[in-house]
Amino acid sequence: MPDLLLDLEEMLASWLRILRAEQKSPHTLRMYRMSVESFLKFCDEQQLPRELTKATVIDFLAALVERQPSTVRLRLTVLKLFARWLATEEGFDADPVLAIRAPKLDQRAVPDLSENEVRRMVKACDGAEMRDKRDKAILVLLAETGLRSAELLALDVTDIDLDGCVLHVRRGKGGKGRRVKFSPGAAAMLDRYLRARRTTVRGQSTGPLWISPRGRLSYAGLASTLKARAEAAEVVGFHPHRLRHTAAVRWLKSGGSETGLMAHAGWGSLSMLDRYVKTASDQLAGEEFDRLDLGLGDL
Repeated sequence: MPDLLLDLEEMLASWLRILRAEQKSPHTLRMYRMSVESFLKFCDEQQLPRELTKATVIDFLAALVERQPSTVRLRLTVLKLFARWLATEEGFDADPVLAIRAPKLDQRAVPDLSENEVRRMVKACDGAEMRDKRDKAILVLLAETGLRSAELLALDVTDIDLDGCVLHVRRGKGGKGRRVKFSPGAAAMLDRYLRARRTTVRGQSTGPLWISPRGRLSYAGLASTLKARAEAAEVVGFHPHRLRHTAAVRWLKSGGSETGLMAHAGWGSLSMLDRYVKTASDQLAGEEFDRLDLGLGDL
């Protein structure tokens, strides 16, 4: 079938149906849809044919020049996956698109939150409302466990063992499950929230762990409520993923092993861990410099 006959919007819908049948996570499906739709929107804005050609994809990536390299790489990765699927399903020539090289990622230190910033955000959640107790439990749990936002939001009440201080991530990144420990202090905060939750939903002890007036808490709801807590605590530049960074750095600074952290956080390779190790190493080096008192200011 000639490539010009392909309706990419229609093919995107078919691709997403197949991915859903393969049990890809809702977050992955959203990212895939967003990437292809942004490419189609670019074609329309530039009055270009909606064709997945090497030249058009390169022009699309060039238009993302002000975005983070990681965002550009994600868009390209999705378009390559889409092209590869089109090759299998429709005989599309994917080789030109697959030959496009992704931009290099900056190896910048990952910013974490200080202990003081975390405590200020937790303090900002003091209150008697269910939302206050929910947000406090979420903050402490994320800072301790480093759960991905999608993993946190997918938790059900039955995935939490308060007495054993362990939660069950049923489907993490790559479809892998794992059990994650948390502290007795976090268990106490979860217990307070769960008691408030049972009052709100008429005694129900099943269903989504984190709820909002609209049902299961969404990522938009999570980001909005935590950013409001950060603003109240005067924490600048907050976004939810910084809590994952914070948990990793706290683990390493406390002497935890890289192998243990990989299992705890759900990483399958050392590539991502290297960025967190760099942040922790930089901080430890600074602390050691102060302890060694190597200054020459009195000369």
